[in-house]
Amino acid sequence: MIIKKLSIVLLAIICVSLSANAEVRLPQLFQSGMVMQRGKPIPVWGWADKGEQVTITFQKKTYTTTADDQGCWRIDLPKQKAGGPYTLEVKSDGVKSEKLTIDNILIGDVWLLSGQSNIDVTIERVYPQYVNEIDQFNNDQIRLFRVQNETSTHGVKDDIRATNINWKPLTKQNAWLFSAVGSFLGKRMFEKNKVPQGIIVNSWGGTPIEAWISKDSLQKDYPMLVKRMAIYESDNYVRAQVQANGAASRQWNEILEKADAVEDYIQPAFNDADWKTINQNDWSWRGTGSVWLRQHINIDKVHAGKPARLLLGTLYDQDVTYLNGRQIGSTGYQYPPRRYDIPEGLLKEGDNVITIRFINKNGAVHFIPQKPYMLCFGEDRFSQNPLPKDVIPLGKEWKFHLGAEMPPCPGGDVSLQNLPTTLYNAVLYPLAPYAISGVVWYQGESNTGSPAPYADYLKKLMGCWRDRWQDQQMPFCIVQLANYDGRQQTGFPRPIVYPAEPVNSGWAQLREAQRTAAKADPYAELAVINDLGETVDIHPLRKKEVAERIGLCFDRLVFNDKKVTLSPEVISAEVKDGKIILTLDQPIQSGTLQEFEIADEMGKFVNAEATASGNQIEVRAVANKVRYAWKDDPKSTVRSLTGLPMSSFELKINNKQ
Repeated sequence: MIIKKLSIVLLAIICVSLSANAEVRLPQLFQSGMVMQRGKPIPVWGWADKGEQVTITFQKKTYTTTADDQGCWRIDLPKQKAGGPYTLEVKSDGVKSEKLTIDNILIGDVWLLSGQSNIDVTIERVYPQYVNEIDQFNNDQIRLFRVQNETSTHGVKDDIRATNINWKPLTKQNAWLFSAVGSFLGKRMFEKNKVPQGIIVNSWGGTPIEAWISKDSLQKDYPMLVKRMAIYESDNYVRAQVQANGAASRQWNEILEKADAVEDYIQPAFNDADWKTINQNDWSWRGTGSVWLRQHINIDKVHAGKPARLLLGTLYDQDVTYLNGRQIGSTGYQYPPRRYDIPEGLLKEGDNVITIRFINKNGAVHFIPQKPYMLCFGEDRFSQNPLPKDVIPLGKEWKFHLGAEMPPCPGGDVSLQNLPTTLYNAVLYPLAPYAISGVVWYQGESNTGSPAPYADYLKKLMGCWRDRWQDQQMPFCIVQLANYDGRQQTGFPRPIVYPAEPVNSGWAQLREAQRTAAKADPYAELAVINDLGETVDIHPLRKKEVAERIGLCFDRLVFNDKKVTLSPEVISAEVKDGKIILTLDQPIQSGTLQEFEIADEMGKFVNAEATASGNQIEVRAVANKVRYAWKDDPKSTVRSLTGLPMSSFELKINNKQ
């Protein structure tokens, strides 16, 4: 009730500030090409002059209301069946009245996708994984909408800012810089249900869950988080920080450029004989500032002059890459795969030189292992699933030179998007009450350093979003963290020994928080993806498979499909005949299992043997606790009969026989 009263007060404040705008106005979500939700009342709202009459015409019917004392109005259209395209007209009777016309409207299912960078990962990033399918993207019944990133430390905003992806149809071009998960989810749900699909993506890479939760929800239990945000309510302080950090970065760059012999080192004829030879997986050659690497590669007559694609895996952190003295690509930060296209005629027969200029403001420069490093030729050179047929692997040895050694760059971004409530205020609150079918929450990597409160945070997030939409049954699909070993990204990788000794993994703890929060909520499901990650990449590429598992969750949650089977779950645990017997909600693939651990009364975990048969798992030991897949990068050995992996878990055991 308190939340609702505050929302009304905030809405009134917002509307007062807008009353000077005489013309009738709609939120940014209402644009031609939009998708509106079928089977539910459809709120249409906006702003006009105080007391002004507003009329909506839709499907040959007219609906009228009056703007209130603050200039706000709302009309709820009745439930609609899937279909379209339709036209919606909005007009007012004011002195400056004008008619707004929105056409090409479809009625279908609308999904809101939110979280951090694994929602952000674009079709362009995953294209080599699904070349043929993405090349065929062309469906006007699937519409894409991207919310512009924005923050607010001064309370909620009335509207969002839209990007240039405003209800665009699903094509390769429109989806190229759009969420891969969102694109594939829209495609999957259209193929499943044969109705129009609207995909709203509202995410920001690297953001913690606290940024997406309302101030009211955090105030009581986490007052220090709210106080932390209050420091940044001073615009002068934020402005000074931004200016200082920018000045430090510019000064660092100027010193670097003066000290580095860029024009000399990129020349193919440059004599690098005196440069040290290093192995790209030997970390002793690191440096902060600029580091130069050169590799000579011999090209035969068959490949000379041909267009090609250079795969340089993933590099830390920034690189500028040259071939035979010509820049062929650059990337400004560590995560994107380096895929640089070589134009026809640049590769010559005989000796060619690949030159990489690393630039690091912090940390140690390095290659990421287990990624492809090669030249790719032929029509299939853009594919990595499978790899092209005609490739020339790069060698692991490079000529190395420390160009300009620098101290770490001082300062850093203010990063308002990482503060509590700032994203709820700016980009979540204004979306309501736009009618939607369900929410995808795909986030958690930024909270693995402190996973303890995450289950409560997630409960609060679902609660305050449902309050905002006034829909306590709003469905949530929570995408669990994928498998990943961050040690391999640091520049100080450690060998992976299997079976590994038990550790209290922060990633596993956060997965457990996601599992328990979903299990406790009757309108939430968990999409388990601990088999779709990559050991060395926090942004795994198999986003179509992620979208498929999200779709399965919505099949169950939204469409009540009883035939859908999700990931296996433990429904009971007991000790019997000197063994722990775990009973699951479904049969699983039989055989020997790995990744099980047990704990004694002192809480020390050790590896344990386990086998599966029918719907039971037998752990050959007696203990007070049992846990499964409790690692950053576990192996998914427990599978449903359809191949879905079981979530990691930790359970207490009733040890009385």
